[in-house]
Parts: sequence; C-alpha cells; structure tokens
Amino acid sequence: MMNDRAVVYPGTFDPMTLGHFDLISRASPLYDKVVVAVAASSRKAGALFSCEERMDMIRRDVAAAGFSNVEIAPLDCLLVDFCKTRGIRTVIRGVRVYSDFEYEFQMALTNKKLWPRLETIFMMPNENYAYVSSSTVREIFRYGGDTSALVPPAVEQALRRKSAGAGEGK
Repeated sequence: MMNDRAVVYPGTFDPMTLGHFDLISRASPLYDKVVVAVAASSRKAGALFSCEERMDMIRRDVAAAGFSNVEIAPLDCLLVDFCKTRGIRTVIRGVRVYSDFEYEFQMALTNKKLWPRLETIFMMPNENYAYVSSSTVREIFRYGGDTSALVPPAVEQALRRKSAGAGEGK
C-alpha cells in the first residue's frame, strides 16, 4: 500500500549541514512522515563519520527540534527499492546550485526509469544555507576552522569530539 503522505529524503549527510536540516524542517509540516535515509556507505572521499554516527547526530538534532514525524533509517540498497519497501513514492532532493540540479535531474530520471511511480521533488535550501555543503564543512573541519555556523548542534559536538580525540582539525 502506498503512503502518499510520506516522503524520503536520502543522502550521505557526512555531516548533516544546516542546509540539510532546513529541508527536513520545511518538509516536516508538509508530510505526515519524513524518512531521512542515510546512505550506509559513502562514495565520497574523506568520509568523517560512520552511518551509525551520522544517523545518531541527525536523530538527536531532529528530536531537539521536536519533529515527531521524522524517522531516520539506513539506506543500504537502491533508493527505489527502499521506497518500494516502505510504500513511499515521493523523494525530496536539495538543490543549491545549477550543478546540483544537473546531477539530481539525472538521478531522478534514472529512478523514474527503474520505478515509474516514483516522483522527485526538488527543494532549494534557505538562501542563508545555499553555499553550505558537507564537503565544505569537512574541509573547514580538517583545517581547524569554525563550523558552528554551518551545522546543527549535535554535529558540531561530534566534530569537536572527533577533533579532540583524533587531533584532527588542529
């Protein structure tokens, strides 16, 4: 049975930024359920956090914001299979710049080919976060910069612990 009042927001979220969090907070009142699907493995070079760590950070920030309709789940299969299994046929994707759109458009068309019932909705983050990306946050962190204006509190705390524990970012 399909749930047309639910949406999946997939990504690596390594780490989640305020731009990601902005999309979650804006999708939450629009849908009965928002499933944040955290990619179990990251193809991106220089991953900072495991899937479990990323899910925990997102879960803590979502709970702190009071979003009771947001679920965090690992994504360890094709997105279309994840959506089919959960009976969800709508995906939201964030688009910051034109190059994001090119990539996301290609992925949306591919997913549509694999499952014609799947729809993708593109959302732009608040203009205050349009320049923020996970890769930028990782770079700033690695060189000891201040990431507090770019990430939610649980992520900032995890970055500080990682920096203190591993000596990174200094």
